[in-house]
Amino acid sequence: MTRRRARTRADLLEAAFTVFAAKGFGRVSIEEVCEAAGYSRGAFYSNFDSLDELFFALYRERAGLIADQVSGALALGGPDLDVRAAVDRVTEVLLLDRDWLLVKTDFLVHAARDPEVARTLLEHRARLRAAVADRLARAHGQAPLPAVPGDADAAAHAVVAAYDGVTVQLLLDRDVERARGWLKQLLTALLTDKGRPSDGFDGNTPGNTPC
Repeated sequence: MTRRRARTRADLLEAAFTVFAAKGFGRVSIEEVCEAAGYSRGAFYSNFDSLDELFFALYRERAGLIADQVSGALALGGPDLDVRAAVDRVTEVLLLDRDWLLVKTDFLVHAARDPEVARTLLEHRARLRAAVADRLARAHGQAPLPAVPGDADAAAHAVVAAYDGVTVQLLLDRDVERARGWLKQLLTALLTDKGRPSDGFDGNTPGNTPC
């Protein structure tokens, strides 16, 4: 791919992200993406066969960023894993962007109705869980996993489920700081035996219910 074509592709992806977030996948035409990016239909078709293909490319790009953020944050602890410190790092760097969540939700609904698309989504989620599980499995005596969820694979499933639940709430209340606080509390509770509510994020505080 030439540098110019790579730039065109990146511009189309960026424009599509903005348009999809504003209007929703299924309500956007190729012409709208081209207009937002400042390119012709010819430029679009030189990079993508269809709007679906562009959508998948956009999803893989953003989903890959999430996986890199989680893996990178978990990898900073050296050979031993301080779970509390790792949770702090993950919740600080993790992408909690409402526009991305809107696009991701569109993708999820689309995948639920199309088995081939569902396989793409399941493969990504499996890679993310494997990265988390691999890092947790290398934890040593200073941070053993609690009896529940148990092993590293189960813990990785719980981490992804916690992220999913918190981001659903974020879509509704638009409160990023609350979402980060809930995610930190949930991950700490899941991955240690000493999870405690902190910074006002407790189940008895009105309006703070995560889901």
